[in-house]
Amino acid sequence: MNTEPRTKISILREHMAAERWQKAIIIAAKFPRLGEHKETILRAHGAYTNPHFYAQIGKDIEALKEAGRTALLEKYSF
Repeated sequence: MNTEPRTKISILREHMAAERWQKAIIIAAKFPRLGEHKETILRAHGAYTNPHFYAQIGKDIEALKEAGRTALLEKYSF
């Protein structure tokens, strides 16, 4: 039995490994230091949580989600 506490980053990586991208992006969007990937991850989060808004302003929802996935992979080297 693993008694070590689970960290947010370990939970994020579990979701990434299982390809649960929506959950991974929701977790990552709350991280304070996302560096150069911040805007991309936040836009992906918005695409998941408020897709109608992004569609109304002419954004490609799936492209935003894919960019968020790519940003997570680059940021967390998974």
